[in-house]
Amino acid sequence: MRCVTLLAAIALAACITSDDPVVTAPQFSHDADLVGTPDLSVDQKTLATSWVVYNEFLDAASCDVIEGGVTPGDHKTLRFTVNTPNTGDADLFLGDPNVHFDPNGDGNPSDGDGLFELATCHNHYHFRHYATYELIPVLPDGSEGAPVESAKRGFCMIDVAPFNTPGLQPKAWVYRSCGRIGIPGNQGIATGWADQYYKWLQGQYFVIDGLPTGPYLIRIHVNPPFVPAAGEPCPHTDPAGFCHQLLESDYGNNVSEVLITIPDRTGKTGYGPGGGNAPPANANAIDDEKRPTG
Repeated sequence: MRCVTLLAAIALAACITSDDPVVTAPQFSHDADLVGTPDLSVDQKTLATSWVVYNEFLDAASCDVIEGGVTPGDHKTLRFTVNTPNTGDADLFLGDPNVHFDPNGDGNPSDGDGLFELATCHNHYHFRHYATYELIPVLPDGSEGAPVESAKRGFCMIDVAPFNTPGLQPKAWVYRSCGRIGIPGNQGIATGWADQYYKWLQGQYFVIDGLPTGPYLIRIHVNPPFVPAAGEPCPHTDPAGFCHQLLESDYGNNVSEVLITIPDRTGKTGYGPGGGNAPPANANAIDDEKRPTG
């Protein structure tokens, strides 16, 4: 098992500052940049500064409870924001999910390419297996235990926030429509932009009831590798021979992780750098097509 370098994690946290320049971008434009190759990564700074442990009530009517098999009621949750910027030299273009899900429009998705699934509770399309989330205990000797929470996440992929990348000034956003059955969408991530999954979105948490207190790693892998099952398409292959849903110029920068501590008490405003406020009244009610940044 790989050992966790605690000093390196502490040094990373010490380097995180809040005085980065504000990134601005022009207003909406339909001009897509498709010459070149996109490159996705996971923004470690956002992950490290957003996580928070809460005691909260999860309503039976919320989509994450319905779709995620979470028992409604009081839970201890670990929430965090995931920011996935595209810093390549071209947009990550998907376009209208209807074309991927049901190409001939007959209402039968059996001829689809497998990239999208219909989120019936949200009533729009999600990109399938966009990222994997893992929560991993750090053992007393510094090694990693087996993941105690692991989930594949599929989301509506849109431009949410311009991303501060040296030498790359974001152009106008392009993709902000998830699409619904019979209603065209436009999904993707423009170069210089990030698709951000804010910690108050539905399903953007781990339920950590009963986990021992102590150090853990949150590990996020965007566009993760997979070995296809029989008959399953392999859209793109990395140098190691693994399949990926999306083409990228660099598959080696797709993972970020942060060291956290699960406490014995959370307090009313949460425990962690993303706390300080009580859970908002609309927690878990935010639709991912109209998500906030933060």
